[in-house]
Amino acid sequence: MASSFFKYFLFATLGLATNAAAQSAKVLPYLNSISGTKTLAGQHNKEPNAEPTKWTDFIRKTTGKYPALWSGDFLFQQENIDNRWKMIKQARKQYRKGAVVNIMWHACPPGPGEPCAWDPGLLNQLLTDAQWQELTTDGTPLNKAWKARMDGIAVYLQYLKDHNVEVLFRPLHEMNQGKFWWGGRPGPNGTARLYQITHDYLQKTKGLTNLIWVWDMQDMSRDFAQYNPGEAYWDVFAFDVYDQGYDKSWYDYILPIVGAKPIAIGECATLPTPEILAAQPRWTFFMSWAELVQEKNSVEAIKRIYDAPQVLTRDELPKW
Repeated sequence: MASSFFKYFLFATLGLATNAAAQSAKVLPYLNSISGTKTLAGQHNKEPNAEPTKWTDFIRKTTGKYPALWSGDFLFQQENIDNRWKMIKQARKQYRKGAVVNIMWHACPPGPGEPCAWDPGLLNQLLTDAQWQELTTDGTPLNKAWKARMDGIAVYLQYLKDHNVEVLFRPLHEMNQGKFWWGGRPGPNGTARLYQITHDYLQKTKGLTNLIWVWDMQDMSRDFAQYNPGEAYWDVFAFDVYDQGYDKSWYDYILPIVGAKPIAIGECATLPTPEILAAQPRWTFFMSWAELVQEKNSVEAIKRIYDAPQVLTRDELPKW
């Protein structure tokens, strides 16, 4: 641990954060410092936003420890939209307690607006090519609708900025998942372009310099370079593990694409084992998906990974 903390303070002192997270002077340097040696245990909390620690509390009851990473979600159903402030204020509390904060945004399609359904809605309500062109063209009705949606989200993220909370922000996740309305469009004018627009509007126009930008892909197609928004647009790469497991060929495929930046297991159903993390040491965190941590893992497996020497829990992190 001593060497990790030395590197953490060295990164902070030298200010080696990327341009995309220039004001994130603590969390991103810390992730860089543990890369290759330690992995944060993380847990996502999705529905309901009225209970934003539901699955974090499950981990505490199961292992006696709190996850190092707490994750919340803006979500898309009316009842969860109504409780966004509860989720955001919990994010602030978790950060003050020492957790790394991750926030996702399951955004409804830009035309119909909020709330929306899961399927069709987030899934299988795809834009036509003409609508996509409109969405990614500045000043058009769909483009303005998307920016108005970001204005609504920015209010919550500004609150966190005002309270000095750094956020791992993961919009437009699983870019290669073609069932999401935003996903499955490779190339410079596809999903990566919408990510760039989202990044520039929230960081430059809205001034949200507390965001650490996460570029996220799923284990379903090896065309990641086709979805890369560019070095200046992301700080951490996340890989969602559902279909292919923890085959080391994926890890080996990812490393040349992302270079030296931190990488993480952005979502998982089955938790990695200590042996997997030993063989793939650059994962800086793993994040189990809400109820799947209980449905897909035995109590023994959960305890084993939380007790692994290379896995960090909230009590082991520096105070932000």
